[in-house]
Amino acid sequence: MTRTKADLLVLFAALIWGVAFYFQKSAMSHIGPLLFLGLRAILAAAALFPFALREWHEAPTATPPIRPFALLGGTVFFTAAALQQVGIVTATVTNTSFLTALYVVVTPFLLWLLRHERPGPRIWLASGLAFIGIWALGGGTIGAFSAGDMLIAVSSVAWSLYMVVTSASGKLAKPMQYTFIHFLVVAALALPCAFYFEKVDGAAIADAALPLLYVGILSSAFTFALMANVVRYIPASRASILLSTEVLFGAASGFIMLGERLSPIGWAGAALMFIAILMIQTASGRTRDKL
Repeated sequence: MTRTKADLLVLFAALIWGVAFYFQKSAMSHIGPLLFLGLRAILAAAALFPFALREWHEAPTATPPIRPFALLGGTVFFTAAALQQVGIVTATVTNTSFLTALYVVVTPFLLWLLRHERPGPRIWLASGLAFIGIWALGGGTIGAFSAGDMLIAVSSVAWSLYMVVTSASGKLAKPMQYTFIHFLVVAALALPCAFYFEKVDGAAIADAALPLLYVGILSSAFTFALMANVVRYIPASRASILLSTEVLFGAASGFIMLGERLSPIGWAGAALMFIAILMIQTASGRTRDKL
């Protein structure tokens, strides 16, 4: 695979992930957030099962085993995705895109807390820009954010922890098994909660079929398998920068499909947040390797 083709495939994955916010939002017109999360996880696990099985047959043992990482990863994924999915009921797709991407800013500080790896000046500057961007994204006041916006901002902390767990699991070189098991964990946690807290109706699920298929198959299973292959041909730092365009694709989908509009100060805030993300993604040396 050429570098150009690999770059284009990574951008394609970012496009799929960005547009997924629109489908996550539209599904909430039919079914509850926990039911959506559980069904999405089942679809993703089913699609990934053949790849996970092939990976296991090629190398049936791993030391340490992948299951503890997958159980922890699935639990954290459920927490992050549940907060995000509940939040997107009232949050706009545009705000969801940028506020979810805060996990890039949170991750260095989480590593500082967990591994005592102090962030450098570049990270502190990027964090300052990000929080100024949040203030501007809300129109110059944090009070303008909805309860959903707040939940999504909190979910970015959980997404950051998920990235740390997933990064640790990567050392075992079992990406398909890890993802397959962790989606089973997500389904096992989400579906009982959905049956207890939400109305489960077959007709409503059928109405949400397109968002479920898009997010479960295309955004979850397909893109993960795609990235597992592409990263062999492109440096991780370069892939991270290209994947940052996910927030732009998400904002564009809200603009085009839902007619969402930001004020001038909101667009300035979005730009500051994107600059902060790029600053961290392009951090050099040891800082970049930790992300």
